Amino acid sequence: MAWNEPGGNRNNQDPWGGGNRGRKDGPPDLDEAIKKGMDKLNRLFGGKGSSGGGGSSSSGGGGVFAIIAVVLVFFLIFNSVYTVDEREQALVLRFGKYLETNGAGLHFKLPLIDHVEIREVTNIRTKVTSGQMLTEDENIVEIDLTVQYVINNLENFLMDVRDAERLLEFAIDSTLRHEVGSAEMDAVLTEGRSVLAVRVQERLQRSLDDYQAGIEVRQVNINEAQPPRAVRSAFDDVQRAKEDERRVVESAEAYRNKVLPEARGQAQRMIEESAAYKAEVISRAEGDTARFLAQLAIYKQAPEVTRERLYIDAMQNVLSNTSKVLVDVKEGNNLMYIPLDRIGAGAATASRDAASAQVGMTPQDLESTISRLIDESLSRQATTTNRSRGR
Repeated sequence: MAWNEPGGNRNNQDPWGGGNRGRKDGPPDLDEAIKKGMDKLNRLFGGKGSSGGGGSSSSGGGGVFAIIAVVLVFFLIFNSVYTVDEREQALVLRFGKYLETNGAGLHFKLPLIDHVEIREVTNIRTKVTSGQMLTEDENIVEIDLTVQYVINNLENFLMDVRDAERLLEFAIDSTLRHEVGSAEMDAVLTEGRSVLAVRVQERLQRSLDDYQAGIEVRQVNINEAQPPRAVRSAFDDVQRAKEDERRVVESAEAYRNKVLPEARGQAQRMIEESAAYKAEVISRAEGDTARFLAQLAIYKQAPEVTRERLYIDAMQNVLSNTSKVLVDVKEGNNLMYIPLDRIGAGAATASRDAASAQVGMTPQDLESTISRLIDESLSRQATTTNRSRGR
């Protein structure tokens, strides 16, 4: 029979066991449930369960302290161990004073006494800055700069300066302005950019070392260096004019490098030819002198024979280079002139043309004709001479 049916629950007991306490039908008491839980905790940690009204408060207070103790123990254990990654370093402070720097691995600390700061030290960090700066020749340029750096000393980075990142910004700006102010505008905008980046990196590293910032600068890159936007078009015109000038100069130098060697070669050739001509003239003169002296000695021995021989040699040298023939008739005062060049040219022309086929003259015929003409001329000359003598 169900407990709530008529006559089925004569003891007036509810399912929660509260019928003897004069409680009516309803849910269990919340305070009773809490007290039972505290009793279990007390028994768990060696305490005694509640037996009466007075002991329940004391046992409940002991259970609360036990819970607090357990939580505190777990908290201390959890906060006494920390792990450092391969890319990190850990700075340990004890009562706010530097104690040590730990590398990768599992480490222990005193809870509530030691404080640990963990930072990545191997990854490369980047700082970008830009601005307008004045050059040495009083021109303004706009520069975009990128600085790559790492933390090389965590103690200096966290303990020796208040804000290392902000210090780096100030150092970059100061160093860049100093180096740009020591260079001319053309060097900053053109071929001097790489040199400027190296100088900025060296000076920046010296400044950070003086401040003991714990930062190592790995690379400085000048991304862009240009004149201000208001005068950029005029500056571009100037740059184009300079490029034209440079191109013309290079063309002139190329022409000079081409012409000068040729001129030097021609001059050297003329000098060598002059020296050869000089040696030739001197040698010919010396040879002529020696021959003249030799002929003089022979002439002194036989003047008539030598004189006639010299005459014949001279006439042979002169007449061997001409196409004209002069015939000297003995015992006469006239010279007969025979133009062999014209006769030969006419005969050659006739032989080449149609007359050669009609007449049939050959070179042998031409020679015989010339000989016949010479003989006839000589005979005529002899006849004329005889007639003149007969008179």
